[in-house]
Amino acid sequence: MRIRQWITAVHFCVILTVLPAAALAQPAAFHSAEQRFELFRQYLARRGGDLTRNQFAGIETLADWKRQRPAFHRQLLYTLGLDPLPPRTPLKARVTGRLARDGYRVEKIVFESKPGMYVTGNLYLPADAAGKPPVVVYVCGHSPLPEGAKVHYQHHGIWFARHGYAAFVLDTIEFGELRGVHHGTHNLGLWYWQSLGYTPAGPEVWNAMRALDYLETRDDVDASQAAITGISGGGAVTWYTAAADERFAVAAPVCATWTAANQTGQRLLGENCDCIYYDNTFQTDLPLVAALIAPRPLKILGAKRDTMFPPAGYHEVYRRLRPIYELYGAGEKVAEYDYDARHSDILPFRKQADEWINRWLKGDTTPFEEGDIRREPAAHLRVLDELPTDTINYRIDRLFINTPRTRPWADLASWKHRRAELLAELKDKVFRAFPKTKAPFDAVKKPGSAWADRYTGWYRVEFSTEEGLRVSGRLFVPSDGAASHPGLISVMSRDATFYQPGLDQLLPALGNHVILELRTRGVDAPADNFTMASVRRAAALVGGTLGSMQIWDILRSVDFLTEHERLKPSSLSVYGRGEMGALALYAAALDERITRVILDHPPTTHWQGPALLNVLRLTDLPEAAGLVAPREIVSLGKLPEAYDYTSSIYALYGKKDRIRQAGALGDALEVWNYPIR
Repeated sequence: MRIRQWITAVHFCVILTVLPAAALAQPAAFHSAEQRFELFRQYLARRGGDLTRNQFAGIETLADWKRQRPAFHRQLLYTLGLDPLPPRTPLKARVTGRLARDGYRVEKIVFESKPGMYVTGNLYLPADAAGKPPVVVYVCGHSPLPEGAKVHYQHHGIWFARHGYAAFVLDTIEFGELRGVHHGTHNLGLWYWQSLGYTPAGPEVWNAMRALDYLETRDDVDASQAAITGISGGGAVTWYTAAADERFAVAAPVCATWTAANQTGQRLLGENCDCIYYDNTFQTDLPLVAALIAPRPLKILGAKRDTMFPPAGYHEVYRRLRPIYELYGAGEKVAEYDYDARHSDILPFRKQADEWINRWLKGDTTPFEEGDIRREPAAHLRVLDELPTDTINYRIDRLFINTPRTRPWADLASWKHRRAELLAELKDKVFRAFPKTKAPFDAVKKPGSAWADRYTGWYRVEFSTEEGLRVSGRLFVPSDGAASHPGLISVMSRDATFYQPGLDQLLPALGNHVILELRTRGVDAPADNFTMASVRRAAALVGGTLGSMQIWDILRSVDFLTEHERLKPSSLSVYGRGEMGALALYAAALDERITRVILDHPPTTHWQGPALLNVLRLTDLPEAAGLVAPREIVSLGKLPEAYDYTSSIYALYGKKDRIRQAGALGDALEVWNYPIR
């Protein structure tokens, strides 16, 4: 099953008959589009494997770990959208109803974790508690019910209440009484989530933290002794909440444990909701998140036949995590358990999780017996009789992450200070995963034979922008023997990769420009939307996005022209249509050898695209375009009004005329300045 997905890049080259052995090291032939896409997917798997292997590099002692732990904790909060933590605004908690049952009672509760962010849940309490019971926050998985997911998981609350706990069973954002979105990139193509660095795990974690805040306000429970548990999506929230908030003394995540190596290697991201992952800005992995829980008691529970979170993943987390617990001398406080079952909320998991919490929160080792659980009709557990009109639940994905507003700059010195600051932030939070070293090009080049050679010399080319990763294109070089010509990199978009792509548009520049028509990774992938979405999500899991990786390809194509081909362009333009033009702007901001960016119907905001990790936390396209100043930006057609802000930055340089409009690519390049070829 999925055998091919386990094949390494080297094995891939061996078994494909069209490729010679060691093709990655010394390519002797061109790859097909299918092969290049497979190499891209293998590359993502290697990146995932590297993250998992290298999590604890340099950590040998407890002192090493304690020294680095605060930074890791801040990084986790950042990736959840919780750095800085939102203000702890008034909860406005209300009990809307009560139920009295055999051995327990239920309170139906709603509170606001943020103004307008409503959380519904059922609090299960012992019928006759002697003293103040410790608390358990139970975070639900994906169980769609009109009355909320809490209805499906009520048996957990009943057991805990009957055994001396106050158990708060929380609805999720997606399947609560007020319904938001969880599957934004999985189902809906909401790629602006990546630009925000947004995961629905962020507000779910915040809701769980605020649930504990609420329990701390009650004088009938002991919220200083708190545990958290849940399955599937609730298991993921268990991981992140326990790591983020040290008030949770015990944790037991069920069927929600993965590694980057496992998820990318077995290509499992298409299986899972967005709430399972965080956009991996700092290139960490779940074992490191788990280590933030140490030395508090933690039990990992997994199902042997779970296709979403298979054993290879949860065993690896436990194997890499246990040494951190041992550094604390707390090896007995971490354990794993798996059972021969599918992904499911079953009795063996409930037994193991509840006994674990009972042992470490109450010192009670009584064997688990579930007893007679009589489920409540769903309508009885509904919290709200009517929906509030001021709720933000439906649009929390747009509001949870704070985005800055651009402001005008009074003088050039102020802008230059902002420019340096912004470039540093972009390199740290958006392009952090760029390779630290540049891989050899291992280029293949073959003369072309078609009507284009009547205008200029041209070649098919393919080269590596990262190890084992191939991009392709066509290189057009004037044959007049002149030492230098202006250069053009035409960055192809996915909707322009048909037969002889883009050549008509390039005609005015043939013979008077060196032209590289570039297909970055993924552009010509023979893949459906589901497969491409899975690849884009895998890119975020290893620390980037498809867009940021394509920017790297553009930057390396500049190196390819100047270093490998030894060309000396007198100027260098980069052209892109739609989102590819936006990527060209960032490439120019990062590489001043690019002297002109040519935009064709560019987006005006990253809310439209392209997706770049966290970029909307820092800036948006009109300001990013200002980073190119005072080099030239040319728009084919009228530049959208949003870019008036960019013009104001150019005005600070006294170079407002360097943003101009042109009717076509030949006009933008001013081809009339060069001899006719």
